[in-house]
Amino acid sequence: MDLTPYVDTLRRELAVAAEAGGDEARELAEKLTAPLEAAARLTLLDALSAAMDEVTRELAPGSVDVRLRGLDPDFVVTPPPAEPFTARTPPPADGDEDGTTARVNLRLPAHLKARAEEAANRDGLSVNAWLVRAVSAAIDTGSGTGTRPRTTEQDRTAGHGITGWAR
Repeated sequence: MDLTPYVDTLRRELAVAAEAGGDEARELAEKLTAPLEAAARLTLLDALSAAMDEVTRELAPGSVDVRLRGLDPDFVVTPPPAEPFTARTPPPADGDEDGTTARVNLRLPAHLKARAEEAANRDGLSVNAWLVRAVSAAIDTGSGTGTRPRTTEQDRTAGHGITGWAR
């Protein structure tokens, strides 16, 4: 960001004010221009830095930093990391009575997460919307029946093995 136009405006305003004071004031204004330019740049940098601190607080865990390049500030934006689920509220599922949502943190094994992302992409949905549909479908298939979730034969036999020595 080029601060020169802002500093030039300050310089012009000082010259206009000095004109009203006569020759002595004009000479004094000319002598003060260089030190005031440096002070103006520092003040503008301080204001920009304070503003970016506020932006960073709102953007957390992302950030915006002000860096000085030569005489002018540069802004470096670090966006927050992408969340596995969209922060937007998904459309209510069929049968949802009031349309409210609740946040759930779900940790999937990496291979399952990759498969869920692929399925969501195939359906043209976000992972969050795809998961809402999948959970809704799973609940609806056993809804009101009191049945347990479907299990595979391997799940049913897990933990029923025999250990030890046999002759």
